[in-house]
Amino acid sequence: MHEQYQPLEIETQAQNYWKEHQSFLVRELPDKEKFYCLSMFPYPSGKLHMGHVRNYTIGDVISRYHRMQGRNVLQPMGWDAFGMPAENAAMKNNVAPAAWTYDNIAYMKSQLDSLGLAIDWSREVTTCKPDYYRWEQWLFTRLFEKGVIYRKNGTVNWDPVDQTVLANEQVIDGRGWRSGALIEKREIPMYYFKITAYAEELLESLDNLPGWPEQVKTMQRNWIGKSRGMEIGFPYDQASIGHAGQLKVFTTRPDTLMGATYVAVAAEHPLATQAAQNDPQLQAFIDECKRGGVAEADIATQEKKGMATSLFVEHPLTGDKLPVWVANYVLMNYGEGAVMAVPGHDERDFEFANKYGLPIRQVIAKVEGDNDFESSVWKEWYGAKDESVLTVNSGKYDNLGYQAAFDAIGADLEAKGLGQARTQFRLRDWGISRQRYWGCPIPIIHCEACGDVPVPADQLPVVLPEDVVPDGSGSPLAKMPEFYECNCPKCGQPAKRETDTMDTFVESSWYFARYACPQFEGGMLDRKAADYWLPVDQYIGGIEHAILHLLYARFFHKLMRDEGLVGSDEPFKNLLTQGMVVADTYYRTTANGGKDWFNPADVEVERDAKAKVVGARLKSDGPPVEIGGPEK
Repeated sequence: MHEQYQPLEIETQAQNYWKEHQSFLVRELPDKEKFYCLSMFPYPSGKLHMGHVRNYTIGDVISRYHRMQGRNVLQPMGWDAFGMPAENAAMKNNVAPAAWTYDNIAYMKSQLDSLGLAIDWSREVTTCKPDYYRWEQWLFTRLFEKGVIYRKNGTVNWDPVDQTVLANEQVIDGRGWRSGALIEKREIPMYYFKITAYAEELLESLDNLPGWPEQVKTMQRNWIGKSRGMEIGFPYDQASIGHAGQLKVFTTRPDTLMGATYVAVAAEHPLATQAAQNDPQLQAFIDECKRGGVAEADIATQEKKGMATSLFVEHPLTGDKLPVWVANYVLMNYGEGAVMAVPGHDERDFEFANKYGLPIRQVIAKVEGDNDFESSVWKEWYGAKDESVLTVNSGKYDNLGYQAAFDAIGADLEAKGLGQARTQFRLRDWGISRQRYWGCPIPIIHCEACGDVPVPADQLPVVLPEDVVPDGSGSPLAKMPEFYECNCPKCGQPAKRETDTMDTFVESSWYFARYACPQFEGGMLDRKAADYWLPVDQYIGGIEHAILHLLYARFFHKLMRDEGLVGSDEPFKNLLTQGMVVADTYYRTTANGGKDWFNPADVEVERDAKAKVVGARLKSDGPPVEIGGPEK
């Protein structure tokens, strides 16, 4: 007997026993209470880090506890294997993303094995394998035929040198991360999930998730963003625009309509295009706007810029002429690409009006207290819409509270055919087209005669070739006739296969369900197994996934429910968001100002007497690397 604890020896014995006896292999046992414990599966980046260890240890403790309580416990594991990092690594190392990914999976699986987790490895899924993505292609075709997936133009970041679309994170200070070229905004055809059709249910069913943190539910409520307001039509001034029409805007503040002093449109709006025809300066400004990023967060924080046009619209209640401005903060893909500006009671409009000398009109006043209105200094009460304020300087609508003004102005607009009450959601339909190689191929064939034709079920999966090494200049699939040349399934004539791939959030939106029946070949899910295991009893992952992954997974679960694949409404009963693990980061600055990041395990560090890192170099080549500080 050893006098000291020998962890390696003891753990090896225990792990060998578990493997030999398949201790964590489970099957459906209808007479036994089940417990499905799931930690978010990893991206196979190459090495596990302490964040993974923390996440999977928490899941393992919960799983073992419920197993000791006599429950039939499922704890599976898999790999979220598609994505841009594999393409970047492929270009850097001149290796196919598939080879890089599978090597990483093998290494990381050995690391997970060494942790001794109670995982049922017989249910392992790898999202880049055709036997997995075949079924999301099948669901895509079903939803496309039903109109839940549709195709329309979308705005993207375009690198004119590399001739490719860039993700928002690949745009650095307005330039492409590889080429350094100024990025342009372009509109290209893209596929969208109609998630907005489920917005109300996604919002309301949050109330049925008592096992979720309130913070996560609040973040989702805000992201879905239900708001009641009015769609208002501003009639075109025919003298300046040349024809009849309406500029439609949505506002949650119709009570302030009498304070509107101008309207602003997106650079891509038809009125902007018309106004720029004989105005080179305006055209140059529009071109500048189009070079900006498409991320909502970037647009929210950028300097607000605008330029006047020679066009006007009419105020829907007074008939006054309001100038049309082109502004860089207005997005074409949000509503109709236009906003009404009430600078007296909207902080963004207030700053814009002061910058460009536009009229600021007060139409709301406080009932009590500080009621001094200054057009040069913004005060918080200017934007109030509660019982503390009443309308002023609004003619027949004076001395009304928010709701009374909303109703009175709304009634008059409706009577004139220039407005109607409407509920709107901040949530936008989910664009899933990616002009990249390492992702699930979109199962559509483009035929000149038949249009967009879904690939028939008996021709699925559309297999992604795995021997491709991207060079960063456009989509490799678009340069491979052997991939895109095909015949139309309807008419048999020569046609072209879609070369875009799906957003990798699609794969992670249903993996939890496939764990219930990973070897099932008769469909996307085995309904009997899915109904036994789902919903997940305990889901574990970082709060950084509160908006996208967790919302998309809820949406996908409802899609699968409506296809008759699952019987439950929600995918995860209980959610645990563990804290973040931080670690020192290391990088080198590239020639174009970007950063190459290195795994801490590949870096040799020098520490001072207090153990602070004061120097670092890369083990593989010796030269120093920059210390980036602790990051999540």
